[in-house]
Amino acid sequence: MTGDTTNTAGPAHAALVEQAAAAAVSVSGVAFLRPGLADRLRSALPRPATGGAPAGVRMTRPDDEGPWHVEIHVVALRAARTVDVARAVRGTVERRLGALSSPQPAPRVTVTVTGLV
Repeated sequence: MTGDTTNTAGPAHAALVEQAAAAAVSVSGVAFLRPGLADRLRSALPRPATGGAPAGVRMTRPDDEGPWHVEIHVVALRAARTVDVARAVRGTVERRLGALSSPQPAPRVTVTVTGLV
């Protein structure tokens, strides 16, 4: 995604990202969100939580009046059909975000299955 990414900072954006992440991981067949680099390099030593956005969710908005663009990267369970998992995640996230931002245009959600476990 290119272009300006307005409305991607602050508590309202963070809350929407957290809701999108929660909706995605609640879908049957999803093992977890794709870990980011920091998650992969995390040592066994306890560290304080940074409160950052989930690595598997990227949410941008080109302008104040357009729809949110949501990219979700998940790792699916090997026993589930990948296409079914991706479709279910997309629908679940769209419904959750649509309910939270009802006066806004429907979000555009893209789901990528990055691995199987």
